[in-house]
Amino acid sequence: MIEKNNTFIKSKPFSSRYQISPPQMIILIFAILIGIGTVLLMMPFSSTTGETVGFTDALFTAVSAVCVNGLTVLNISDDLSLAGQIIVMILIQIGGLGFMTISVIIAIILGKRIGLKERLLIQQTTQASSAQGLVRLCIYIIVIVFAFESIATLVLTIHWQPEMGWGTAFYYGLFHSISAFNNAGFALWSDGLIAFVGDPIVNIVIITLFVAGGLGYIVIVELFQKKRWSKFSLHTKIVLSSSIVITLIGFSIIYLLESLNPATFGHLTWFERIQAAWFQTLVPRSSGFNTIDITDMLAASQFLLIIYMFIGAASGGTGGGIKINTIVVLILATITTFRGGGQVHAFGRRIPDGSVLRALAVVMSSLTVVLIVALALTITEDLLEDHFLEVLFEATSAFSTTGLTMGLTQDLSLPGKYIVGFTMFIGRLGPLTLAYALANRKQQSRIGYPEDNILIG
Repeated sequence: MIEKNNTFIKSKPFSSRYQISPPQMIILIFAILIGIGTVLLMMPFSSTTGETVGFTDALFTAVSAVCVNGLTVLNISDDLSLAGQIIVMILIQIGGLGFMTISVIIAIILGKRIGLKERLLIQQTTQASSAQGLVRLCIYIIVIVFAFESIATLVLTIHWQPEMGWGTAFYYGLFHSISAFNNAGFALWSDGLIAFVGDPIVNIVIITLFVAGGLGYIVIVELFQKKRWSKFSLHTKIVLSSSIVITLIGFSIIYLLESLNPATFGHLTWFERIQAAWFQTLVPRSSGFNTIDITDMLAASQFLLIIYMFIGAASGGTGGGIKINTIVVLILATITTFRGGGQVHAFGRRIPDGSVLRALAVVMSSLTVVLIVALALTITEDLLEDHFLEVLFEATSAFSTTGLTMGLTQDLSLPGKYIVGFTMFIGRLGPLTLAYALANRKQQSRIGYPEDNILIG
């Protein structure tokens, strides 16, 4: 109680004045994980030389791992020791799976109750539409992750065993399974997966992992539980149908374009070309692996990859970008407008106006971030006259947490590393999450403004 002018005014408790919202808590948790990862990667035991890799490179690698990006200024296989690689692998798993999901499973094992605050955090991290059944969803997520990564590790171990031996094959299988399912794109080969461009086993396993992770846990759960198209939710129907369409379009374009490019497809058989085109079409929407050299691709193909990276995977998955369902909502709204207005709908269901506005906000804020980052990198990397496609590619890859690069990452200046690192952080959390986290409270206008027209187009 505070006395003022002989009256008593109730002061708000400290806890109520400084409550942390779920988005703010998510940012805090990610920041703590990145901080821990940075410290561990700076330790001499994380380096192959026995000396620290330095604060900046350790921070960049930790951000990339926690944000499941894949861009790195270090050579994971040459610069990091086995301990350093395992640290990166653990950060990828925690960053992709979600800290709250792991916490819920630990709480269930210990017999502790999951409160409302924890449920709100789970809903925010999993992007679930309802707060009901979140604990069950976390259990499903753990089962899904364990099943996909275990089976993939087993297959890759058996496949690589004749060449590497059981121990190394198991480690490589485990690392790449975790990296692929979480859409991180980290590889233990300096040239990515180029050596396996014609290997159907590696292609099928890696593609299955990052596509499954990119679709999202909610979609996977519905596929196993409901099994019939008529019973799927609108979200699942939009994600599956649009993903198929965009994949077929991208595959056709890349296959036709790169078949004219001797630097990429010139030495490949027709079957290897199909695998390479399929892999490179799916990769930019989810993961940062590559089976051909991205720098050797035609400019038109590289620009298509930029578009696909910006679109990204599905909401609720481990991939990044503005999400395929976001762009579909805007396309549907545009078609509805061209037809004279009315309700935005798909598969016999109306899409709320609020969802359309949120989709517009996501696209505009994301596009703004990418353009600002691209402009900043042209200045810091002294690329004002040329190489803009490389800069735009890097900015989009960082924001969409894809991890593909045209070679700019390894040559980033000190300011460039911090710009790209911060971009990866924003891209993983999402512009709207950051906006909600920084907002003190919801401010709804109590004033009804008169309507007036404005010229459009």
